This record gives sequence, structure tokens and C-alpha cells, in this order.
Amino acid sequence: MESLHELYRIGNGPSSSHTMGPKKAAEAFLAAHPDPAAFRVTLFGSLAATGKGHMTDRAIESALSPHAVEILWKPDEVLPGHPNGMRFEALDAEGQPVAEWQGYSIGGGAILGEGETRKENHLYPHHHLTEIMRYCAQQGLSYWEYVEQCEGPEIWEYLQDVLYAMRAAIDRGLEAEGVLPGGLGVSRKAAVIRRKIQLNGENFLQKGMLPAYALAVAEENAAGGVVVTAPTCGSAGVVPAVLRYLRDQLPCSEQTMLHALATAGLIGNLIKYNASISGARVGCQGEIGAACAMASAGAVQLLGGTIRQIEYAAEMGLEHHLGLTCDPVGGLVQIPCIERNAFSAARAVDSANYALFSDGSHRVSFDEVVEVMEQTGHDLPSLYRETSGGGLAKFYRMPPTPGE
Repeated sequence: MESLHELYRIGNGPSSSHTMGPKKAAEAFLAAHPDPAAFRVTLFGSLAATGKGHMTDRAIESALSPHAVEILWKPDEVLPGHPNGMRFEALDAEGQPVAEWQGYSIGGGAILGEGETRKENHLYPHHHLTEIMRYCAQQGLSYWEYVEQCEGPEIWEYLQDVLYAMRAAIDRGLEAEGVLPGGLGVSRKAAVIRRKIQLNGENFLQKGMLPAYALAVAEENAAGGVVVTAPTCGSAGVVPAVLRYLRDQLPCSEQTMLHALATAGLIGNLIKYNASISGARVGCQGEIGAACAMASAGAVQLLGGTIRQIEYAAEMGLEHHLGLTCDPVGGLVQIPCIERNAFSAARAVDSANYALFSDGSHRVSFDEVVEVMEQTGHDLPSLYRETSGGGLAKFYRMPPTPGE
């Protein structure tokens, strides 16, 4: 498995695979071919089907600016390596291609060229949580200590930046109001919910801020603001919300928060390595389900649970999202994506509490659920994997454009 640097990425939403990945590919192609007359970019499969709603074109155009860019959309054509395929061409003055790169946005902001295999910097000697749990038990380690052992003490400086970015996204989202871009007419709710919570009793105040925090980040993401992939942009609100909520309830030091973030990252890394965090590949179970598993594990870490209880919480967080489809209305990361962050955050806290009430013993392991999630994703029809061709995306009617 790679470093947590590759899991937690700080950047602009609304999608790690549809904006961060293509933008990164565009920047790399421009660096290799800085002086063409123009560029032509062809987007395939899921990347084309929901790219406009995910602002893929804007991300690419900004990265290739000030050059002229022609973007072609081919949602019905899927390249062999991944549903999120793309082709970049540098054109001469006659419009003829002089250079080409074809590849994929494989999730979490990572890209891969056609025919390439992932060149991972394997920092972690174990690739399954069962192995890691056994090793930690033998060595008397917590999961965060295992992360530090594999990554080195310098990982804490990076996770501090991640934690700051998460907090900043919450704070911005709690203050911002108005309608989100994209044409659905979805209004931001986090600021209004926070005001209503503050006017109610203490019990409501404690419980209500969890969804407010999750909505704040998810709305910032939908507006193209800076968020942290945890593990993706579309699921970026879950981990920050749970950590912030628990910090409100408990006297947590900064270092304790970083330990929880490292534990959550380890869970996300395992899902990414052994299955997928790409909605285009496995549906939303790989995004919001993975985020719930990460947040569940981080919560148990903060609440003083054992490594077995952490594993149990992560297993429940993912298990109870199995089969969840990715069906964004209009290709926008808004309906049902924003609310899913709030409900997943609540489920993560419930999973953590349930695990803490137990001794950590259970029948189905986290590793087995990850394997089932991967297979379930492959079995899902493509219209339920971030193509906006089925589910809510098919049956919800977009509101008419003003003037029509």
C-alpha cells in the first residue's frame, strides 16, 4: 500500500476522479507539450457521462489555459482499462495531432496511463487488516503506531495539514449560504441547520452538529471549494464531521486527533488497495461506504477502543453500505450525495458505539467485506456506477432552465 499522502489529497471539488484526476493529467500533458497550437481532449464512459456536472471541462480548461481546448464527450464508449477514460492530444496549426496520451482517472485523484501498472511505493508490509491486527497484537501496537512505523514520524506533519484543511472546509461551509451551482436549485443547508440547532436544547445541540458538519463539507465540495479526499471528494464530509463532532464531546488533544486520522487512513488505504474507492468502478459503496468505515475506525480510536473493536466498527461501516449505487442527478455531486455524507457520519458514530459495547468479536471480517464490496461493484450494471443513467439520476426530473 502507498502512503497516506496518496489517500488524503487536498484540492478542489466536486470530484476527485472527475476534477482532480483530469486536472492532474492535463497539467502533466501540458508540461510534456507546452507549445501546441491547441489541445483536444476526449472523455469516455463515466467521465463523459457525468463530466459536465462534475466540472471536468472547467478543470481541464483551467489546467491547459491559455491554450484553446476542444473537449469531446463519448459517454457510450468505454476504454478497456477503467470507466473513467480520457485522451489528450496536442494539435498543430492545421489541427492535426502531434502528440497523444491516453489514460484513466482511477479514483481519489490518481491517474494511470494506458498500459501502465500502478507503480506503488509499498510502505506497508501487510495488505490485509487481519494481518495488521495480528502483527499489532504481537507487537503491542495501536493502528496509528503501525502507520507511524511504516510511514515515519514525518507523516504527522502532513496529517496536520490534512486536519487543518478539513476544519477549514467545515468552517467555510457553516458560514456560506445560497444556491449551489449546477442548475438543480439546491440550497446550502449547513448554516441554517446550525442556527436552528443553537436555538434548541442542549441534547439537540449535541446531536445536531454532526450532520451540520458533514453537510458543510459536502456543500463546499459541491461548490468546487477546497476539501480533502477522505477517501474521495464526494464522500469528503464524513471523516471531518465525525472527528469534529467527537472533539466537541471529548477533551481531545491535537495529537489524539491525528492518531484517529491515521487510523481512519489505514482503513481507507486497505479498501483502496484491495478493492476500489471509485464510484465509476464499484458504485457509491466504494466512496461513502469507505468513508463510513474510515470514520467508524477513527471514532473508536478516539473513544479508546481496542484494535479488535476498531476492526469491527470499520467492518460495520462498510458492510451496511454494500450495494449502494452511484446515481448523481444531473451528474452533479449534490443529489443524493450531500445528504449521504450526513447520514453516513451518523452511521459511523453508531458503528463506533456498537463496537465499543462489544468485545470486538464478530463473524464476518473487515477483509471479507472489502472483498464482497469489490465483487458487488463489478456485478452492478454500469448505469448504477456514476453514469447518471439509472436510479435517482434517471427518475428525477431536472428543473427547467430559467427562460425555457
